[in-house]
Amino acid sequence: MLEISARKVAQVAMMARELDRAEGELRAFIDRMSVDEQAELTAIMWIGRGSFEAEELSEALATARSEATTPTADYLIGTPHLADNIEAGLEAIGVDVGDIEDDVIGR
Repeated sequence: MLEISARKVAQVAMMARELDRAEGELRAFIDRMSVDEQAELTAIMWIGRGSFEAEELSEALATARSEATTPTADYLIGTPHLADNIEAGLEAIGVDVGDIEDDVIGR
């Protein structure tokens, strides 16, 4: 289904919550992702903010790929409520965010 791992998406959400201190780290993390992973991350964020429904994931992915004119890190970091939207997007597509974040931080 998706190339990007839920763990990577959760890491982006966690770093976005600490944007004041982790912007450089977040930018580098996103920049190291493949083009497909970046499109998937954008699509998940769009689903979370309500631009697309979870059932429209393939349409959101196609749109993210075709409309990618700004570097993904710039676009996402400039998006209000990035962490909330990513988490909501993951939940909408059926991923339990709490379990993943606990794993990422080692709880």
